[in-house]
Amino acid sequence: MLYLVIAIIVLGLVTAIIGLFSSKKNGEPDVVHASTSDCATCNGTDAKCEQECMMEASVKEIEYYDDEELDAFIGRPSDSYTEEEVEKFSEVLYTMKQEDVAGWNRSLLLRGINIPDQLKDELVMLING
Repeated sequence: MLYLVIAIIVLGLVTAIIGLFSSKKNGEPDVVHASTSDCATCNGTDAKCEQECMMEASVKEIEYYDDEELDAFIGRPSDSYTEEEVEKFSEVLYTMKQEDVAGWNRSLLLRGINIPDQLKDELVMLING
């Protein structure tokens, strides 16, 4: 019984010593800083912000922008669209508010839909303002 009590005391001391040394780096404790960026403020210039927003969006339900008909293009290469198919994307793109364009692009990416090459420049211009 005495050995058990001594073992518990020694284990407690070792744990306390390890805890003291591991909680400090250069004399300062570890601090976790909350992210100050919001996905609504991501403008495409900060890759970290965009990556965090994509990760956040990937665990949420996908938002549709009255574009369910575009699900027919899941997995299609961006250079394989006909003019009529490009017009379907164009109609959705030009009828939405400018502030919704970045979200729509994320929605397409999460759904596995590649935007046609013919619209990529306009998409980027609308996202960047």
